[in-house]
Amino acid sequence: MHDVLADLEAEHTDLEGLVAGLTDNELDAMTPAEPWTIRDQIGHLAFFDEMAAVSASDPEAFVAELNSMADLGERYMDQHLDRARAMTPSELLHWWRTARAGLLEAFSRCEPDERLVWYGPPMRAESAATARLMETWAHGLDIADTLGVVRPPTDRLFRIADLGVRTFRFSYENRGLTAPDSRVRVALRGVTGNMRVWNDAESDSITGPVEDFCMVVAQRRNVTDTHLFCEGDLAHQWMKLAQVFAGPPGPGRSPTGN
Repeated sequence: MHDVLADLEAEHTDLEGLVAGLTDNELDAMTPAEPWTIRDQIGHLAFFDEMAAVSASDPEAFVAELNSMADLGERYMDQHLDRARAMTPSELLHWWRTARAGLLEAFSRCEPDERLVWYGPPMRAESAATARLMETWAHGLDIADTLGVVRPPTDRLFRIADLGVRTFRFSYENRGLTAPDSRVRVALRGVTGNMRVWNDAESDSITGPVEDFCMVVAQRRNVTDTHLFCEGDLAHQWMKLAQVFAGPPGPGRSPTGN
């Protein structure tokens, strides 16, 4: 758990460097994930970091939260967004800092294979921590795009890519489709030129930068706007459906041609 939590903390620190010091007006800038603003993105991270800590430390309280979600329906998401929208910039940053510190502390007491309740199926603690890393990076990418900042990729992205490969079946079943028995060979290049390969024996393949693969599976870029090379019908199909995050099927991003 130590290594993945260290990566998660590093991702927190990088993102804070982007948002610390933003004014009210800057926090209310619209991100590519319309209708969410930068403020909404940080509030979303703070709330679900809080809830991840509850899952790890008090499963019964988390189950009660799930029951609350069922009762509130669509209003469930509105609650934490409204909370963030009522905060000053310093209050919002304090909320997120406190939430993520609680998350890291609660997860540090977990064994990697310990099963934690969540909004979807229960997750291994190590996978849950990786999911928080993915969420922090993905929402951070939306914020960076809004601010016109290019964030240098890191080898932390290989953790997100691994989660993206492991959610192959989920990406289909989440849309009511039957997942194929075959898989796709994935060969990704990191920032220092290091390579990692999954499903090496498969014929259909995806090759390219690890950052581009992560952007597609997190639905932050359309595959046509990346440097990924897809070979085979299954590879092309998966990249249209891929979804690494929990919840209902996301709309993805339309191609920009850039």
